Amino acid sequence: MKYEKLDAPSIAARLSELHGWALGRDGAAIEKQFAFRDFRQAFGFMTECALAAEKLDHHPEWFNVYRKVDVTLTTHSAGGVTELDFRLAVLMDLAAVRNG
Repeated sequence: MKYEKLDAPSIAARLSELHGWALGRDGAAIEKQFAFRDFRQAFGFMTECALAAEKLDHHPEWFNVYRKVDVTLTTHSAGGVTELDFRLAVLMDLAAVRNG
């Protein structure tokens, strides 16, 4: 399925529904930093998110150091933020609750 790039008002509306996510990369991505108690919880979160991302065929850009995971979501094929990024963001937020 092809996803269309969202306009700025649509992105702002969707971001208002989420906690901790912010617009980044000149409006072409959404970003969030997750913090966990320790590396094991951070890695559990990443494992769960990797499985969800594979099912969606949409993979995050992320960076992990010990208990923190920085996530950037963008849809490269659309050249910006799409509904697919928000679908994965919601799944990542749920995974953070389960692993935190």
